[in-house]
Amino acid sequence: MRKWLLLVAMLAGMLGVARAEGLPAEVRLASEAWQDYTNADGTGVAWDVLRRVFEPAGVKVKVLSAPYTRAIGLVNRGEADAWVGSYQEEMSGNLYPRWNFDSDHIYALGLARKPQPTPANLGQFRLSWVRGYDYQRYLANVGYYREVQRRDGILPMLERERVDFYIDAQTEVNHVHAQAEHPEDFRSTHVAELPLYLAFGDTPEGKALRDLFDKRMDELVPSGALKPIFERWKQPYPFEKPVR
Repeated sequence: MRKWLLLVAMLAGMLGVARAEGLPAEVRLASEAWQDYTNADGTGVAWDVLRRVFEPAGVKVKVLSAPYTRAIGLVNRGEADAWVGSYQEEMSGNLYPRWNFDSDHIYALGLARKPQPTPANLGQFRLSWVRGYDYQRYLANVGYYREVQRRDGILPMLERERVDFYIDAQTEVNHVHAQAEHPEDFRSTHVAELPLYLAFGDTPEGKALRDLFDKRMDELVPSGALKPIFERWKQPYPFEKPVR
């Protein structure tokens, strides 16, 4: 009983500190439901990382699941505090922290008989990705690209050679590849690493939450406190060489 009362007192104290610093009681984070990363039920490596950042500081994480472009809209309409998985300064008018929370491992999926893409030659090929991801801003010398609404038509598009490569994060590329009737006909190749950020709304609450995020990451990364989360989900640890 005494331990329970002590825990309640500690939680109340953390909430009091958060309120004194002008922080809201919760941070509403909108994200597309990426498998084992930002699942709609609140499980996944990213949700575990973000809870570790915010909740010990007295700010509860509230998960909002929506397609990527809708997640951005929720933030811009003030219905969410930040969206998950933005690339650096992806959108103007939003607040970006100094710290990323992870890195996107970007892969190109194509027919195995095609020449193997590299970061240097990728722009020579006809590329495709999901609408709203805007990889043309982050990959070198992109020429032709085609945006699609859904991933379920990617394999037929590659098989019919309407594009040469489909670009996406490793998890999504692996998921699409696994749907192929003959997976051996396809090959995925790593082509880039892109830091992932929370993009906060430009509001007083968004500024306070952004500053809290950076403050917490300043503590958590040097201490190695986030590393067990990535290990538990069998994901590469993005901070072996701290960038801040």
